[in-house]
Amino acid sequence: MLEVAEDEFIKLKIEDVKYFTTTFANPTVVNAARKWKRKSLTIIQSSEVVNNNDETIINYENKGFFTRLSDFRKAKVVPYEKSEECEVKIVKSIETSISHNEELKKQKLSFHEDVEKSPLKTSPKVVLHKDYSLKKPKYYNGSQLFMPNGERLYWLGETRPSSFGPASYQDFKELRSRCLAEGRLFEDPEFPPVDRSLYYKERLDRPITWLRPGEMVENPQLFVEGYSRFDVQQGELGDCWLLAAVANLTLHRKLFFQVVPDDQSFDEDYAGIFHFRFWQYGRWVDVVIDDRLPTYRGKLVFLHSSENNEFWSALLEKAYAKLHGSYEALKGGSTCEAMEDFTGGVTEMYEMSELPPNFYTILLKAYERNSLMGCSIEPDPRVLEAETPQGLIRGHAYSVTRVKYVDIETPGRAGKIPLLRLRNPWGNEAEWNGPWSDKSPEWRFIPQSEKEELGLTFDDDGEFWMSFKDFTTNFDRVEICNLNPDSLDPEECPEGCTKKWEMSVFEGEWVTGVTAGGCRNYLETFWKNPQYTVTLSDPDEGDAENKCTIIVALMQKNRRSKRHQGLECLTIGFAVYRLPDYGHVPKPLDVNFFKYNASVGRSQAFINLREVSARFKFEPGSYVIVPSTFEPDEEGEFLLRVFSEKSNNMTENDEEVGMGDVDDRVKEITPNPEPEDPVRNFFNRLAGADGEVDWQELKEILDYAMREGE
Repeated sequence: MLEVAEDEFIKLKIEDVKYFTTTFANPTVVNAARKWKRKSLTIIQSSEVVNNNDETIINYENKGFFTRLSDFRKAKVVPYEKSEECEVKIVKSIETSISHNEELKKQKLSFHEDVEKSPLKTSPKVVLHKDYSLKKPKYYNGSQLFMPNGERLYWLGETRPSSFGPASYQDFKELRSRCLAEGRLFEDPEFPPVDRSLYYKERLDRPITWLRPGEMVENPQLFVEGYSRFDVQQGELGDCWLLAAVANLTLHRKLFFQVVPDDQSFDEDYAGIFHFRFWQYGRWVDVVIDDRLPTYRGKLVFLHSSENNEFWSALLEKAYAKLHGSYEALKGGSTCEAMEDFTGGVTEMYEMSELPPNFYTILLKAYERNSLMGCSIEPDPRVLEAETPQGLIRGHAYSVTRVKYVDIETPGRAGKIPLLRLRNPWGNEAEWNGPWSDKSPEWRFIPQSEKEELGLTFDDDGEFWMSFKDFTTNFDRVEICNLNPDSLDPEECPEGCTKKWEMSVFEGEWVTGVTAGGCRNYLETFWKNPQYTVTLSDPDEGDAENKCTIIVALMQKNRRSKRHQGLECLTIGFAVYRLPDYGHVPKPLDVNFFKYNASVGRSQAFINLREVSARFKFEPGSYVIVPSTFEPDEEGEFLLRVFSEKSNNMTENDEEVGMGDVDDRVKEITPNPEPEDPVRNFFNRLAGADGEVDWQELKEILDYAMREGE
């Protein structure tokens, strides 16, 4: 195997160039060019040089990333049709921009010994085989699928059955290849075009026809001039909470392509099949769909783009509906729920009536760290969504798309004013009409250079600016989704913003008569709830009080997908107790402990949301977290996550079963060697080094064990 340095060449067949161009037509090259301080990307072809400098790349990137071969040709980078073979030179290797996974970073692009030169020093995305054909590697380990950053990715069928019965897993690439080979378009049996996919209780007042994009428009595209928050237009479904999160998602390139993989389009290898990825209770899940969408008179009924031939947002909504069982299951929700499903982050919720004094600083730092943010106004109980005199909509979710101190120059003084930019997912003229709204007189005090930096426009697009004071006066709640380090993109994030949270995760459940003890109001049963001990050893770095920051997040599982069974979210919360002497308290803590010890922290309220969370500052020591429902004997599953700035040690606070010392009178017996167990050997062969198997491998093991027992 021969590794070749940068600035060297290799000849490629013309069919290879087609894939080669699409491989490099992605945001990593754009960001790489930006990072290299205007280095050029030069492609030499048939003694003819076509120079696409960094400025051209950046300008094109403002309209959208290269996602299709046709886009790449439009940029006039590689007119590969002109010759049968070409030489390719990469002026700068992209060693650090392709993957965020340390193991993948170490991979080198290698060639068989009969190949002398390479276009690229390192790239886990491109492998040149002996036949010179460029292929993507599969993120597989046996039958397992992995995200590019190394995290395990599950097929939807692995995590739970569909609402239409037992589900087998759906492999996007395998299904697409099969459809292409058979010359047919994919039809999803797990989420068919029937009424049950639309609703489980309500009915639409018009006939719905399921159409593919090619049956609606002549030239369907996944993206038209890239993607943006203006591609998110709400339809007739009450899922503005989801749309607000989608609009936020478009502001973060890496997160967007993590949810919307860029290996699909309506051009090359189109087979009527698409896939999207969502975080679900500690796991990333790949959801496969066909592209048949609900329409009325040839128009999309639900989420759609402002461009009538752009379909990424409608397909994303369909995949999310499949994840939860139906479109109706998406009706009503909290923006933080979708933000977490797009990132795997943890959300904090702030009520405007109880804001900390440094709240604008919290918002500013959250924006600088690429956190996703949403806000809302409490609904009028008499009207679902009512417009206020200021143009805002009650009971409606908004995206916070920018937070900035803006330079202002008045005749009397100059300084900075704290502003926020918000967006209504309706994407229409329903906008704030107060100070700093579109065309408001306040903008005349902003220097022209500042307006240009803000990208200021005054269209009826649902987006507007407002002052921080008006923001806190007119809105009731703000949700901030803090990203975990794997979700942060160093290219988009300011220096120093990727400080790593330490995270511990436990799954549990409340079982009637066993672990469903209810809240502290029910003292006699409260102690029966699951208990978790977390030990904080070191205070935060530079903390004047020598305390430890900790975020506790309790999430109930699978409630939205069970709405068709009449199951809504439980009313949940948690309490935190200090352990004065961890080694001399019962496990689990008994009723007497809770009778004589007060909590040192708790969730703000018991509420029927999917997740409740709270931030605390505790002294170093050991603490017990008790998650519970409000009422006893309410059953459900939950996920408990604890984030801290320094390392934490978290365990389940339960009885430990052990053995005493062996009596001296008992003679030591040398055991006979056990015979080799073929089933154990078969398990080890499938499990690999991590000792874990998925459901499909477990089935193979059980089948093998049954055969061995016959």
